[in-house]
Amino acid sequence: MATLPLDRLAAHPLAGRDPAGTRARIALIERVMERGFTIPGTSRQFGLDAVVGLIPVAGDVITGLVGVWLVVEARNVGASRWLQARMLANVGLDTAVGAIPFIGDVLDFLFKSNTKNLRLLRRHLDRHHPAGAIVDALPS
Repeated sequence: MATLPLDRLAAHPLAGRDPAGTRARIALIERVMERGFTIPGTSRQFGLDAVVGLIPVAGDVITGLVGVWLVVEARNVGASRWLQARMLANVGLDTAVGAIPFIGDVLDFLFKSNTKNLRLLRRHLDRHHPAGAIVDALPS
């Protein structure tokens, strides 16, 4: 199996603590967790959040931890405590309601906490770190 040298890995756009790397990592995780798949014949998208959330208790814990990781990423780029609290509220609501059988599974298709948190963090990064802006498909 081929491996990347450490100097090339450190230069990867998803590595590092800089705002551009954080933005790229969060956008990637949001896409995988919320919009990775499309229901055939419709334009309705869902991600691993909805799939893993079908596993009772453990699924909601796993997706909640991913949401908390996004808040830690926001903290690392200097997001205010207020912004972090809003992001945690989104994750908490998604996790708490997601733990309710059936209702939580439906909520995973309707309430996309990672998408909301990505938009909140993008506004912060656009305001405080405009040089790290990248062009992508998700509107702000």
